[in-house]
Amino acid sequence: MEEPEQSPAPRGAGAVLRRLAPPPALCGFLLLLALVFTVSYAVGAQAGPVAPGMHDSGGDGGGGTGGGGAGTHDMDDMDMDHGSGG
Repeated sequence: MEEPEQSPAPRGAGAVLRRLAPPPALCGFLLLLALVFTVSYAVGAQAGPVAPGMHDSGGDGGGGTGGGGAGTHDMDDMDMDHGSGG
């Protein structure tokens, strides 16, 4: 039985680049993913906040690094002594 002849591998810079380049389907997928995120961001920016009362509109100067909302300032006024001597 004879084995089919294999053509020699192409040599040169073009062959190396083709071997190292990602497949076209992956490039297309990443491009589509970036497009979807861009459109999603634009729509979200246009729509504005979902619940406007959830962001701090006060001017306390804090950057807000967590799950704090507009109602967290009231926690200082809460009685933390639950049920002791009343």
